[in-house]
Amino acid sequence: MTSVAVVAHRDKKLGGGLSELRQELAANGVNDPLWFEVPKSSKAPKCVRRAIKQGADLVFVWGGDGMVQRSVDAAAGSGVTLAILPAGTANLLATDLGIPKDLTQAVAIGLHGDRRSLDVGVINGERFAVMAGAGFDARVMGGVDKATKQRLGRVAYVRSSVHAIKGKSRKMKIKVDGQTWFADTASCVLFGNIGTITGGLQVFPDAQPDDGYLEIGVVTAKGKMDWLRVLSRIVTHDPANSPMVSITRGRKVTVKFDGPLPYQLDGGARTKTDKLRVSVEPDAICVCVPETKTEGQS
Repeated sequence: MTSVAVVAHRDKKLGGGLSELRQELAANGVNDPLWFEVPKSSKAPKCVRRAIKQGADLVFVWGGDGMVQRSVDAAAGSGVTLAILPAGTANLLATDLGIPKDLTQAVAIGLHGDRRSLDVGVINGERFAVMAGAGFDARVMGGVDKATKQRLGRVAYVRSSVHAIKGKSRKMKIKVDGQTWFADTASCVLFGNIGTITGGLQVFPDAQPDDGYLEIGVVTAKGKMDWLRVLSRIVTHDPANSPMVSITRGRKVTVKFDGPLPYQLDGGARTKTDKLRVSVEPDAICVCVPETKTEGQS
Protein backbone atom coordinates (compact mmCIF):
# COMPACT_ATOMS: atom_id res chain seq x y z
CA MET A 1 0.00 0.00 0.00
CA THR A 2 1.49 3.34 -1.08
CA SER A 3 1.85 5.94 1.65
CA VAL A 4 1.27 9.41 0.18
CA ALA A 5 2.49 12.81 1.33
CA VAL A 6 1.93 16.31 -0.03
CA VAL A 7 4.50 19.10 0.30
CA ALA A 8 2.97 22.31 -1.04
CA HIS A 9 4.04 25.91 -1.53
CA ARG A 10 0.88 27.56 -0.27
CA ASP A 11 1.25 30.66 -2.48
CA LYS A 12 1.40 28.75 -5.78
CA LYS A 13 -1.70 28.22 -7.90
CA LEU A 14 -2.88 25.29 -10.01
CA GLY A 15 -6.43 24.43 -10.99
CA GLY A 16 -8.80 24.92 -8.08
CA GLY A 17 -5.99 25.12 -5.54
CA LEU A 18 -5.07 22.86 -2.65
CA SER A 19 -8.71 22.15 -1.79
CA GLU A 20 -9.17 20.63 -5.24
CA LEU A 21 -5.98 18.61 -4.73
CA ARG A 22 -7.49 17.07 -1.60
CA GLN A 23 -10.63 16.23 -3.58
CA GLU A 24 -8.65 14.67 -6.44
CA LEU A 25 -6.62 12.54 -4.05
CA ALA A 26 -9.77 11.43 -2.19
CA ALA A 27 -11.44 10.52 -5.49
CA ASN A 28 -8.49 8.21 -6.09
CA GLY A 29 -8.72 6.61 -2.66
CA VAL A 30 -6.12 8.77 -0.88
CA ASN A 31 -8.18 10.19 1.99
CA ASP A 32 -5.63 11.09 4.64
CA PRO A 33 -2.23 11.93 3.13
CA LEU A 34 0.56 13.43 5.18
CA TRP A 35 0.16 17.13 4.51
CA PHE A 36 2.72 19.94 4.69
CA GLU A 37 2.34 23.54 3.51
CA VAL A 38 5.26 25.96 3.35
CA PRO A 39 5.47 29.74 2.72
CA LYS A 40 8.63 29.45 0.60
CA SER A 41 10.59 26.73 -1.14
CA SER A 42 13.54 26.84 1.28
CA LYS A 43 11.22 25.31 3.91
CA ALA A 44 10.43 22.28 1.73
CA PRO A 45 13.46 20.03 2.48
CA LYS A 46 12.61 19.72 6.16
CA CYS A 47 9.05 18.70 5.27
CA VAL A 48 10.18 16.19 2.66
CA ARG A 49 12.54 14.58 5.16
CA ARG A 50 9.76 14.47 7.78
CA ALA A 51 7.42 12.82 5.27
CA ILE A 52 10.03 10.18 4.46
CA LYS A 53 10.72 9.58 8.15
CA GLN A 54 6.99 9.10 8.73
CA GLY A 55 6.84 6.41 6.08
CA ALA A 56 5.83 8.18 2.86
CA ASP A 57 7.01 6.49 -0.31
CA LEU A 58 5.24 8.87 -2.73
CA VAL A 59 5.57 12.64 -2.22
CA PHE A 60 3.51 15.08 -4.26
CA VAL A 61 5.39 18.36 -4.71
CA TRP A 62 3.15 21.37 -5.37
CA GLY A 63 5.05 24.38 -6.67
CA GLY A 64 7.51 25.66 -9.24
CA ASP A 65 11.08 24.80 -10.19
CA GLY A 66 12.50 26.08 -6.89
CA MET A 67 10.13 23.89 -4.90
CA VAL A 68 10.99 20.86 -7.05
CA GLN A 69 14.74 21.53 -6.72
CA ARG A 70 14.56 21.76 -2.94
CA SER A 71 12.51 18.56 -2.78
CA VAL A 72 14.88 16.70 -5.11
CA ASP A 73 17.80 17.80 -2.94
CA ALA A 74 16.12 16.35 0.15
CA ALA A 75 14.77 13.15 -1.41
CA ALA A 76 17.64 12.02 -3.65
CA GLY A 77 18.98 8.64 -2.64
CA SER A 78 16.14 7.95 -0.20
CA GLY A 79 14.13 5.61 -2.46
CA VAL A 80 11.05 7.81 -2.26
CA THR A 81 9.22 8.75 -5.48
CA LEU A 82 8.36 12.37 -6.32
CA ALA A 83 5.19 13.39 -8.16
CA ILE A 84 5.32 16.93 -9.55
CA LEU A 85 2.27 19.18 -9.50
CA PRO A 86 3.45 22.08 -11.75
CA ALA A 87 2.14 25.19 -10.00
CA GLY A 88 5.03 27.51 -10.83
CA THR A 89 5.92 29.95 -13.59
CA ALA A 90 8.25 27.91 -15.81
CA ASN A 91 7.91 24.31 -14.51
CA LEU A 92 10.94 23.22 -16.55
CA LEU A 93 11.34 19.68 -15.19
CA ALA A 94 7.59 18.97 -15.38
CA THR A 95 7.44 20.23 -18.96
CA ASP A 96 10.44 18.14 -20.01
CA LEU A 97 8.85 15.04 -18.47
CA GLY A 98 5.50 15.67 -20.15
CA ILE A 99 3.55 16.51 -16.99
CA PRO A 100 0.75 18.94 -17.95
CA LYS A 101 -0.35 21.98 -15.99
CA ASP A 102 -3.65 20.29 -15.31
CA LEU A 103 -4.35 19.20 -11.75
CA THR A 104 -6.49 16.15 -12.54
CA GLN A 105 -3.99 14.80 -15.06
CA ALA A 106 -0.96 15.55 -12.88
CA VAL A 107 -2.50 13.72 -9.91
CA ALA A 108 -3.33 10.74 -12.14
CA ILE A 109 0.29 10.63 -13.34
CA GLY A 110 1.49 10.68 -9.74
CA LEU A 111 -0.75 7.84 -8.67
CA HIS A 112 -0.93 5.70 -11.80
CA GLY A 113 1.83 6.82 -14.18
CA ASP A 114 5.17 5.25 -14.93
CA ARG A 115 8.22 5.71 -12.70
CA ARG A 116 11.52 6.97 -14.12
CA SER A 117 14.93 7.21 -12.49
CA LEU A 118 16.83 10.44 -13.21
CA ASP A 119 20.32 11.75 -12.60
CA VAL A 120 20.78 14.92 -10.61
CA GLY A 121 23.55 17.49 -10.70
CA VAL A 122 25.31 18.70 -7.57
CA ILE A 123 26.75 22.22 -7.31
CA ASN A 124 28.65 23.24 -4.18
CA GLY A 125 26.91 20.49 -2.25
CA GLU A 126 23.34 21.18 -3.38
CA ARG A 127 21.43 19.08 -5.91
CA PHE A 128 19.63 20.36 -9.00
CA ALA A 129 17.43 18.61 -11.53
CA VAL A 130 17.51 20.90 -14.57
CA MET A 131 20.30 23.43 -14.88
CA ALA A 132 22.78 25.48 -12.87
CA GLY A 133 25.22 28.21 -13.75
CA ALA A 134 27.11 31.37 -12.89
CA GLY A 135 27.37 34.77 -14.52
CA PHE A 136 24.66 35.99 -16.88
CA ASP A 137 21.98 33.43 -16.00
CA ALA A 138 22.51 33.90 -12.27
CA ARG A 139 22.13 37.67 -12.68
CA VAL A 140 18.86 37.06 -14.54
CA MET A 141 17.49 34.88 -11.73
CA GLY A 142 18.77 37.20 -9.02
CA GLY A 143 17.08 40.15 -10.71
CA VAL A 144 13.56 38.72 -10.33
CA ASP A 145 11.93 39.03 -6.93
CA LYS A 146 8.81 37.21 -5.76
CA ALA A 147 6.44 40.14 -6.22
CA THR A 148 7.62 40.89 -9.76
CA LYS A 149 7.37 37.24 -10.80
CA GLN A 150 3.82 37.00 -9.45
CA ARG A 151 2.84 40.19 -11.28
CA LEU A 152 4.58 39.65 -14.63
CA GLY A 153 5.18 35.89 -14.86
CA ARG A 154 7.74 34.95 -17.52
CA VAL A 155 7.99 38.57 -18.69
CA ALA A 156 9.85 39.30 -15.46
CA TYR A 157 12.75 37.15 -16.67
CA VAL A 158 12.84 38.92 -20.03
CA ARG A 159 13.08 42.28 -18.29
CA SER A 160 15.79 41.01 -15.97
CA SER A 161 17.76 39.62 -18.95
CA VAL A 162 18.00 43.11 -20.47
CA HIS A 163 19.77 44.34 -17.34
CA ALA A 164 21.90 41.19 -16.96
CA ILE A 165 23.41 41.64 -20.44
CA LYS A 166 25.22 44.72 -19.10
CA GLY A 167 27.22 42.58 -16.64
CA LYS A 168 30.97 42.26 -17.14
CA SER A 169 32.69 39.10 -18.31
CA ARG A 170 35.06 37.38 -15.89
CA LYS A 171 38.14 35.24 -16.19
CA MET A 172 37.45 31.62 -15.37
CA LYS A 173 39.33 28.33 -15.42
CA ILE A 174 37.25 25.22 -15.95
CA LYS A 175 38.43 21.65 -15.44
CA VAL A 176 36.27 18.78 -16.72
CA ASP A 177 37.03 15.32 -15.34
CA GLY A 178 40.46 16.51 -14.24
CA GLN A 179 41.52 18.18 -17.50
CA THR A 180 41.60 21.91 -18.19
CA TRP A 181 38.91 22.59 -20.79
CA PHE A 182 38.54 26.38 -20.71
CA ALA A 183 40.78 29.15 -19.39
CA ASP A 184 39.73 32.57 -20.65
CA THR A 185 37.21 35.36 -20.18
CA ALA A 186 33.50 34.47 -20.34
CA SER A 187 30.15 35.93 -19.40
CA CYS A 188 28.41 32.69 -18.42
CA VAL A 189 29.07 29.06 -17.52
CA LEU A 190 26.20 26.55 -17.48
CA PHE A 191 25.70 22.96 -16.34
CA GLY A 192 22.72 21.08 -17.76
CA ASN A 193 21.08 17.85 -16.67
CA ILE A 194 18.16 18.77 -18.92
CA GLY A 195 18.79 21.00 -21.91
CA THR A 196 15.54 22.96 -22.33
CA ILE A 197 14.79 26.29 -20.65
CA THR A 198 11.78 28.62 -20.54
CA GLY A 199 9.96 28.96 -23.86
CA GLY A 200 11.16 25.57 -25.10
CA LEU A 201 14.61 26.93 -25.99
CA GLN A 202 17.24 24.19 -26.16
CA VAL A 203 20.51 25.29 -24.61
CA PHE A 204 21.88 21.73 -24.66
CA PRO A 205 20.14 19.81 -27.48
CA ASP A 206 21.92 16.53 -26.61
CA ALA A 207 21.21 16.57 -22.86
CA GLN A 208 19.59 13.48 -21.35
CA PRO A 209 18.68 13.32 -17.65
CA ASP A 210 19.57 9.64 -17.32
CA ASP A 211 22.87 9.23 -19.20
CA GLY A 212 25.25 9.75 -16.28
CA TYR A 213 26.65 13.03 -17.66
CA LEU A 214 26.19 16.76 -17.32
CA GLU A 215 26.39 19.10 -20.29
CA ILE A 216 28.78 22.02 -19.75
CA GLY A 217 28.63 25.27 -21.70
CA VAL A 218 30.54 28.53 -21.75
CA VAL A 219 29.35 31.75 -23.42
CA THR A 220 31.85 34.50 -24.31
CA ALA A 221 29.27 37.01 -25.60
CA LYS A 222 29.84 40.65 -24.66
CA GLY A 223 27.00 43.13 -24.92
CA LYS A 224 23.55 43.12 -26.52
CA MET A 225 24.51 42.33 -30.12
CA ASP A 226 26.65 39.34 -29.16
CA TRP A 227 23.87 37.96 -26.96
CA LEU A 228 21.33 38.39 -29.76
CA ARG A 229 23.57 36.33 -32.02
CA VAL A 230 23.87 33.61 -29.37
CA LEU A 231 20.12 33.57 -28.72
CA SER A 232 19.41 33.29 -32.45
CA ARG A 233 21.49 30.11 -32.49
CA ILE A 234 19.60 28.77 -29.48
CA VAL A 235 16.25 29.51 -31.15
CA THR A 236 17.34 27.46 -34.18
CA HIS A 237 18.53 24.62 -31.87
CA ASP A 238 22.13 25.14 -32.98
CA PRO A 239 23.98 26.78 -30.05
CA ALA A 240 27.12 24.68 -30.42
CA ASN A 241 27.90 26.27 -33.79
CA SER A 242 28.00 29.78 -32.39
CA PRO A 243 31.58 31.12 -32.26
CA MET A 244 30.76 32.48 -28.80
CA VAL A 245 29.60 29.16 -27.34
CA SER A 246 31.66 26.13 -26.30
CA ILE A 247 29.98 22.91 -25.15
CA THR A 248 31.30 19.66 -23.71
CA ARG A 249 30.12 17.02 -21.25
CA GLY A 250 31.52 15.38 -18.16
CA ARG A 251 30.95 13.93 -14.72
CA LYS A 252 33.03 16.21 -12.47
CA VAL A 253 33.74 19.91 -13.02
CA THR A 254 35.61 22.58 -11.09
CA VAL A 255 35.41 26.28 -11.94
CA LYS A 256 37.59 29.04 -10.52
CA PHE A 257 36.68 32.70 -11.10
CA ASP A 258 38.94 35.72 -10.74
CA GLY A 259 36.47 37.11 -8.21
CA PRO A 260 33.15 36.20 -6.56
CA LEU A 261 30.19 35.63 -8.89
CA PRO A 262 26.53 34.81 -8.12
CA TYR A 263 25.32 31.39 -9.17
CA GLN A 264 21.93 29.72 -9.56
CA LEU A 265 20.42 26.26 -9.67
CA ASP A 266 17.04 25.50 -11.21
CA GLY A 267 16.24 29.21 -11.15
CA GLY A 268 17.12 29.77 -7.50
CA ALA A 269 19.73 32.45 -6.89
CA ARG A 270 22.56 31.71 -4.44
CA THR A 271 25.24 33.87 -2.84
CA LYS A 272 28.45 34.79 -4.63
CA THR A 273 31.42 32.43 -4.77
CA ASP A 274 34.79 32.31 -6.48
CA LYS A 275 34.73 28.53 -6.96
CA LEU A 276 32.22 25.92 -8.10
CA ARG A 277 32.42 22.17 -7.63
CA VAL A 278 29.95 20.37 -9.86
CA SER A 279 29.23 16.66 -10.33
CA VAL A 280 26.52 14.23 -11.40
CA GLU A 281 24.74 11.64 -9.25
CA PRO A 282 23.40 8.94 -11.60
CA ASP A 283 19.93 7.45 -10.95
CA ALA A 284 19.56 9.58 -7.82
CA ILE A 285 15.82 10.26 -7.85
CA CYS A 286 12.64 8.51 -9.02
CA VAL A 287 9.87 10.66 -10.49
CA CYS A 288 6.37 10.00 -11.81
CA VAL A 289 5.93 10.44 -15.56
CA PRO A 290 3.05 9.88 -18.02
CA GLU A 291 2.39 6.25 -18.79
CA THR A 292 4.18 5.04 -21.90
CA LYS A 293 1.68 3.81 -24.45
CA THR A 294 2.49 0.47 -26.00
CA GLU A 295 1.76 -0.39 -29.60
CA GLY A 296 -1.96 -0.75 -30.20
CA GLN A 297 -2.99 1.59 -27.36
CA SER A 298 -4.91 4.75 -28.23
